[in-house]
Order: sequence, then structure tokens, then C-alpha cells
Amino acid sequence: MNMLDLVILLQPLDWAASIYIVSMWLILSYVIEHPPKSRPSVTVLMSQRRRDWMHVFVHRDPRIFDSQILASLRQGTSFFASTCIFAIGGVLALAKNTDPLVGVAQEVTAVTTPALIIQMKLAFVALFLTNAFLKFVWANRVFGYCAVMMAAVPNDPNDPGAHPKAQQAAELNIRAAMNFNRGLRALYFALGALAWLLGPVPLMIAATVVIWVVWSREFASIPRDILVKDIS
Repeated sequence: MNMLDLVILLQPLDWAASIYIVSMWLILSYVIEHPPKSRPSVTVLMSQRRRDWMHVFVHRDPRIFDSQILASLRQGTSFFASTCIFAIGGVLALAKNTDPLVGVAQEVTAVTTPALIIQMKLAFVALFLTNAFLKFVWANRVFGYCAVMMAAVPNDPNDPGAHPKAQQAAELNIRAAMNFNRGLRALYFALGALAWLLGPVPLMIAATVVIWVVWSREFASIPRDILVKDIS
């Protein structure tokens, strides 16, 4: 089966559903990272808390507590990066042996789906997982940069270089956290993309559920209410 045959086998609704989930993933990511000033997201609110952390860090002695926090953040990124590797391996294993998935899809949709179509849908999931893996790896590395910059902050709070270096550390911390959050969102959408194995309508429904879950946690969650009260 060549690429033209593959394109023909995919129905217009399949293309619409795949475009929908990708476009909403990109749009939602932009809205979360660039929200209206009247309604900041948890990501934006936490960015300010990270700046506050580095401001307090300059005056804290000893700074063991801060190093422990940063180590736990790096462990989180390492854990999710490892999880993505296992998930990608699982998807590739399924792509090699699609017979069980073809049977399940046939039972649900009463239509025989070619193995190549199943593999293409699995590749779609793998793209989200690969994006998540790359984001987690980069977040881990930037957290490492942040650790080095924090170590470069002079112990004397009155040193002229103390606050500028702490501010640089804060911005590195924010960039690392932003990439970590992007990785998490990609994982959410990878789970939603699995629904495409059941058809385009389940994919659109799953994508909508994922959009709601991610949006609500950023803009309508209890942690957000707590953070907003903290700055009011």
C-alpha cells in the first residue's frame, strides 16, 4: 500500500479529527503560556513564585533546602522522561504486531482496518510521546543550568552580583518548568490520541476531554485559587 492509498483510506473525518487535536494542543499551549492579564494561568502564577523563591534564596543561609527542592524537580523530569521511553517502546511494539488491535477495532467499528492505518495511528501517538520526551530531557538539562547558576550566587546578600545572578537562576528555573509542563501536556494528548484507534469520533471526544482537563487545571482549579489569593 503506497502513500496515495493511505490518504484515500483515511476519511475526511479522520483528517479533521487529527487536525483538531493537533491544533487544539498548540492553541491551548499558547493560551496557557500567554493568558490574559485578567486571568493568569497556574503556569504564569507559579513563574512569579519561582522569582520570589530566588529572591528569598539570596538571603537564606544555609541553602541546603533550595538544593533539595531543585534536586526533587530534576528527579521528576527524569522520571517522566524514562516513562516516555517505555511508552514509546510499547507503541513501537504494538506497531510491529497490530493483529490484536485490528481485531479490537473491527469488533468496535464493525469495519476491517488495514494494518498500515493502525500503524499510522500509533505513529501519531508516538509523535506526542516523542515530543514529551524531548521536553522532559530539555527541562532536566535547564534545571541543571539553574543549579549551576544558583551555586554561582554569592553568599553575601549585599554583593552586587547576588541579586542579578539569582534573577538569572529564576528565569532558568521558569524555562525549565515551562518545558516540563509542555511535556506533561504532550502526555495528556498522547493518551487522547490513542482513541483514534477506535475511530475519528472517539478521537475528537477524547481530545475534547483532554482539553477540558488541561484547561481546568490551569484556569479553574483549587491550586489556582490558592495562588491567586496569595498575590491578592
